[in-house]
Amino acid sequence: MDQAYKARKEAFVSDHLGGSIGEINLVTLVASTATILWAALQSRLSFFTPYGPAALLVDFLLNVCAILFATTLYSPSPLLLNILLVSPAILLVLSSKSRGPQKAKPPRQAEKNATQGNLDPFPVHPFLTTYRAAMMVATCSAILAVDFPVFPRRFAKVENWGTSLMDLGVGSFVFSAGLVSARSVLKGQLVKDHKSSLIQRLTASIRHSIPLLVLGLVRLYSVKGLDYAEHVTEYGVHWNFFFTLGLLPPFVEIFHSLYSIIRPYELLALLAATAYQVALESTDLKAYILVSPRGPDLLSKNREGVFSFIGYLAIFLAGRGTGLRIIPRGTSKTVTPQQARWGVLRSLAILALGWSVLFLFNSTAAFGYGAKINVSRRLANMPYVLWISAFNNAQIFLFCLTETIFFPSAHKATDKETARERSGFATSRIMVAFNKNGLPIFLLANLLTGAVNLTFNTLDANTWQAMAILTGYVAVITGITLALDASGVRLRL
Repeated sequence: MDQAYKARKEAFVSDHLGGSIGEINLVTLVASTATILWAALQSRLSFFTPYGPAALLVDFLLNVCAILFATTLYSPSPLLLNILLVSPAILLVLSSKSRGPQKAKPPRQAEKNATQGNLDPFPVHPFLTTYRAAMMVATCSAILAVDFPVFPRRFAKVENWGTSLMDLGVGSFVFSAGLVSARSVLKGQLVKDHKSSLIQRLTASIRHSIPLLVLGLVRLYSVKGLDYAEHVTEYGVHWNFFFTLGLLPPFVEIFHSLYSIIRPYELLALLAATAYQVALESTDLKAYILVSPRGPDLLSKNREGVFSFIGYLAIFLAGRGTGLRIIPRGTSKTVTPQQARWGVLRSLAILALGWSVLFLFNSTAAFGYGAKINVSRRLANMPYVLWISAFNNAQIFLFCLTETIFFPSAHKATDKETARERSGFATSRIMVAFNKNGLPIFLLANLLTGAVNLTFNTLDANTWQAMAILTGYVAVITGITLALDASGVRLRL
């Protein structure tokens, strides 16, 4: 890469101050309003059943392009895009009645006679599928869009202090991974395997980590070998996000050993974040990470990645705590499906409110009682952990509420076949595909991002050139994602 152009690229993604949390919330709300319109079309018109070319196109426009447009063309007016998405949904709801797959044929006798015992105790919830997929779509679109001027600089990662859309995306990626990890904990508890030794769990977690660490090494050597532009203060000279993801599982297992003593996981997350913040404030650690010279030793060269890992570990633990509360079906002889679902909504609302209050008192003056600590993704400090936890619980709440309103029968099935049918009816085909293959999609997005940057001058692209490339890029990713799903490939992150 030409050295002058490389310097321009590095400057283009450096020294940013971020934007307001209010604007970030409006931009990310597009994923929820797009889902509302999708749900209205499906529940009122069965628009995506059968899934033909028109359904595929509308699905792509709503669940992929809407998120891309929110961060590019509509970045000056995200509220307008939200209104454009939710208005037709309201009209559909007011002018038509709800439909569902179960109405197309009479109820099965097996469904009438079945009990809750033959259902998966930890089902794949449509709202969680949509949440994880929307996060993946936003991540994939942003990692290339950030290299174009059409993507506002306030959405790019901040240098030291502040909040931005991409900072939110990195933390949400980790939170989502933690949420999904709760499934293995729940299954272990179900088979009474939660007392397996720490060594056994560490061995299993290391096996899970090896592919991610290898990918981190591949990315490291690729970036250095191709002389690719890089933002050193993001993670350090050698560290990258794959190393953070790869090292999380073993450390989480160490904290899992404390779970029998200190519950819930949210408390473990708070303890880790608090201890780290105390170290930042009471020692020279903050200055060491932010302003000290990069010495010859590996720790100094990669200090951002090494120490921010503590914050990401806290985020992962917070995500696992949420997963333990909302993944189980929750029904029993005394708890109806409706009661179980309202319990999930109540838990998410309480978590979102609780994390938000903690964030308010940690990052602002809060009526004279707050700590006024600035958010820092580079440090992954305590207010950053609280912000990520509050946002993700609120986001999941919105997706869960949408599913509950538009597809009330999705969580009420009494046999596996009906549950699968209703879940499929309530979930976008594209979102299912993105959720199933998080790791290969993330890799593909990184590879395509590198290819575009090595072959095209993104810095000088006008709006229409940028949008043509970005739309083609997300279309290719979506097409390959659907092909992977159709072929049965399934590699979760």
